[in-house]
Amino acid sequence: MGVFETRRGTSPVILAFPHTGTEVPAAIWDRLNDNGRVLADTDWHIHELYAGLLDDATTVRATFHRYVIDANRDPEGTSLYPGQNTTGLVPETDFDGKAIWKEGALPAAEDISERVAAFHAPYHAALKAEIERVKAVHGIAVLYDCHSIRSHIPFLFEGRLPDFNIGTDVGRTCDPAIEGIVVDVTGAATGYTSVLNGRFKGGWTTRHYGRPETGVHAIQMELAQSTHLFTEAPPFAYDTAKAEHLRIHLKDILVRIERIASELKKTSRSRP
Repeated sequence: MGVFETRRGTSPVILAFPHTGTEVPAAIWDRLNDNGRVLADTDWHIHELYAGLLDDATTVRATFHRYVIDANRDPEGTSLYPGQNTTGLVPETDFDGKAIWKEGALPAAEDISERVAAFHAPYHAALKAEIERVKAVHGIAVLYDCHSIRSHIPFLFEGRLPDFNIGTDVGRTCDPAIEGIVVDVTGAATGYTSVLNGRFKGGWTTRHYGRPETGVHAIQMELAQSTHLFTEAPPFAYDTAKAEHLRIHLKDILVRIERIASELKKTSRSRP
């Protein structure tokens, strides 16, 4: 299996899945401790959750696990949230701050450089190519970055995380109309909570590609895993009933984004 999977569509919308992969090369697996081998910080079932919601959307999915290297971190290693607890380009711990590597097996700088070249760079080359292709066709590309996380992680944030966590780097990564659609749909979703640019303001992917002035828009959706899993613990089983209820709102978001993109592209085509 390659390090990414791409499905080309005809829509101006691109769905990215940097954290649903569970593939770990044997040499790296041997260095993980028992806690690391649980792969707890996977975005469990997120590519299944979005499957078929927008049939003509392009999808780009990393197949490797974030413990190999995190495809949503700056390849230079710069922190997304300076001064706050987070995990790095190659995580040293899980989201609870617990070690994931055997003693003496922590990845060194050389290991990280090799993983950037073998995993991170190819995934982003594929994503960049699809963004350029879609923009060439439509005059606009909207990257919707799909994520999930446990709703309670004291190491990263206090209290309970909202169900929908929308990230646009405080409005920098997409047109206000796109941000507004997502805020409106999630805010009106009965039984769910939502926040814009709260604990999660969009990862490196959103911030790197989101350049509205060039016709490339990006937005991150971080879903609390309680919205679609039976429990946020092993075996992280998919709850079909929960998921189907959630998918109604996710489809509404994507369909509306696709629709507004057709209007926004008129102005985008005149930009460099």
